[in-house]
Amino acid sequence: MLWITSVFTIVCVLIAVAFYTLYERKILGYIQIRKGPKSVGILGILQPFADAIKLFLNEMILPMKSNKMLFMIAPIMGFSLALFLWMIYPSIYTIKFISFSLLIFLCISSINVYCIMLAGWTSNSKYAFLGALRASAQTISYEVSMLFILIVPVLLIFETNMEMALTSYSTMFLMFPLLLVWFTTTLAETNRAPFDFAEGESELVSGFNVEYGGGLFALLFLAEYANIIFMSTMSAIWFLYNNNSILFVLTIVFFSTFYLFARGAYPRHRYDLLMMLCWKSFLPFGICMLFLCLL
Repeated sequence: MLWITSVFTIVCVLIAVAFYTLYERKILGYIQIRKGPKSVGILGILQPFADAIKLFLNEMILPMKSNKMLFMIAPIMGFSLALFLWMIYPSIYTIKFISFSLLIFLCISSINVYCIMLAGWTSNSKYAFLGALRASAQTISYEVSMLFILIVPVLLIFETNMEMALTSYSTMFLMFPLLLVWFTTTLAETNRAPFDFAEGESELVSGFNVEYGGGLFALLFLAEYANIIFMSTMSAIWFLYNNNSILFVLTIVFFSTFYLFARGAYPRHRYDLLMMLCWKSFLPFGICMLFLCLL
């Protein structure tokens, strides 16, 4: 019975990721005054499935001087970790780690950086390796500030279990500035625009994934989009508590949409300014908020 609920959760996540990519292309299309996908199916609704079939049927090309085994393991590892995160999602259809779901989230999100680093290093490409180094420094830096920011709602409701956090009283208005910092941190944590330095097309061709194609490329980006939706879920759980299922889902869609608006509205940031933003602004802000909660 346990494996059936796990498979059900994974299938739901994959379907959500598929339609989130279509949603992103539609939103970016209207931002740029065009229609987006509209040819495959009614209003382009079958476009994600057409893209998936095309990518997974492509020939798998391995760079000649790459570390071939680790080259293939890196995207599979990233995809597996992204799906494992959804095992702590507060639902009757998932495995529930009752007391320490937040701790497990922090552990898994800290391991994600190794997948990007492994993908860049095993490609035996200077561009890929530079993208992986950027992503590693960026992710590790923002994990520190993310930890301090996330501790604040935990201290306010005295709960580390996501399922119980949904039934707590809302402190949204007290934490609105913290929510803005948290959202910006998650943009950097998931390598999304305007902080997508790991995939800087203008500087690194395509960053850490430059040598990937076909199914392995698809796995890397399935992991990225699954992490984006999960971060939106975390925002809804810890900052906008609500035990109403419909409102909870709408809140997740609301946060997921803001990721797309950020990509469509802002140009890519400068890397040194991004690191300065973390260490000189977000980290002191998170520590000050933590001390205020402890007083």
